[in-house]
Order: sequence, then structure tokens, then C-alpha cells
Amino acid sequence: MTTTRIRALANQKGGVGKTTTSVNLAASLAATRRRVLLVDMDPQGNATMGSGVDKYHLAYSALDLMLGDVGASDAIRPAADHGYDIIPANGDLTAAEVGLMQVQEKEYRLRAALEPILGRYDYVLIDCPPSLNMLTVNALAAAHGVVIPIQCEYYALEGLTALMKTIERIRENVNRELEIDGLLRTMFDPRNNLANDVSAQLIAHFGDRVYRTIIPRNVRLAEAPSYGIPVLNYDRASSGALAYLALAGEIIRRDERSRNGTD
Repeated sequence: MTTTRIRALANQKGGVGKTTTSVNLAASLAATRRRVLLVDMDPQGNATMGSGVDKYHLAYSALDLMLGDVGASDAIRPAADHGYDIIPANGDLTAAEVGLMQVQEKEYRLRAALEPILGRYDYVLIDCPPSLNMLTVNALAAAHGVVIPIQCEYYALEGLTALMKTIERIRENVNRELEIDGLLRTMFDPRNNLANDVSAQLIAHFGDRVYRTIIPRNVRLAEAPSYGIPVLNYDRASSGALAYLALAGEIIRRDERSRNGTD
């Protein structure tokens, strides 16, 4: 039985640091010598470009995988020299929505495609699009857990309520194993009173499901994607890089406690 942990990074609200977290968590887990696969399920292809892979020149992509034209082994490629592998994506992935319309068990295409290669990896991270569509449903159907990046701002809790309802529906109808692994506070500025108030509300509502690690607002973190590299490779000493390394450590410790039955 595989011990691979599959996590979807999801939030129906855009601009919350979801792709930034996908890329930098993948790099940080890889830096701890874990074997990591990042699956880009967002047609924007930002996780692909942020991993140093040119989304405009792909032999195979997540679309080919979803339509069953290639196996996962063919779609996987190394993310430059960042220590993890990636199944890349680009705008072609929007065609998967239409292509899957007539397919049997269309919600489970990604899960079935990943099954043969899970033994190669300790962690699989899936970067979801910022909407609830068939690509997101496939990611949640394949995942054991969901990481929810959330910006501590005025509408955050309202959007979170809708996301929680979505996850519950997926759990009831598609994937009974699905859990909320954690809520990650991103782009956090401790000088902002509203951010501190929303952070306190998150902890009051969700307790231990809120990661202790907080991702700060950080210029280096914002700059790194334009160079196609994770912040760890761009400026290892930056507050953004240190925060994602801390998050990787927190996730690994949680998983070890869970496996040992001490959670």
C-alpha cells in the first residue's frame, strides 16, 4: 500500500497565493529530500512557468493525461533543477472540460491516471484553478487532503464558507477520504489590524486546522516567478523562503504524527 500523500491546493477565490504555495511547497518538500510531484491543473499554467518549464512548448501536458492520450510517466518532466517533478499545463487544458463531457466516471480521470506512479513519490501536490469546474473536481477526487491558502482580508471568510460547502459535497458524493488538511494564511502583514482580526477568527473557527506557519508579504516571493524559479532558489534567506521551509516541516511533522496515530 502506498504512503503517498496527495494534496490539492484549492480556493475558489483567485489571488490568494495558491500557485505560489504549490510551487514553493513543492521545492521546500524536495529540499527535505522528499520525492515530490507537482500537478498543474490550472489552464493558466502559472505553476508550470514558475517551475522553469515553458508552457508554450510542451510535448505532453495535463490535457493529454486527462483525455487518456498518454500515461502519467509520459507527461511527467523534471522542474528544471528545483528537485521535484511536474506534470505541466497550459491553455489547452480548457479543452478538457469539453473533452470529458461524454466520458464515463469523468470525476476520477486524474485519480486513475496518477495511480500507477504514486509509488515514486512521497508527496503529490495539485494546483487547482480558481473556480469549481471539472478540473477542480478531479483534483479533489484524487486528493487525500486539501490545503486552503487564504488571504486575511474582508471577504476571506465569506469565500471560505462556500469552499467548505463544496468540499463537503465532494466528500459526500465523490471522495469519502477527502479531508481539510489545513488553512494557510498567505500574504500576511502583521501591521494590518484587519489581517490580525481575520487571522484570530480563523483560529477561533478552525483551531488546529490553521497551520501555525504564516506566509508573509515578501518582495522576493513576488519576484521569483518572473525568473521561473521557486523563492528557495531565488533568495534562500528571504522571509518567504524561510516561511515555506517552515510550512514543509510542519506538514511533514503532522503527517508523521498522523501515521503514528498520535494526532
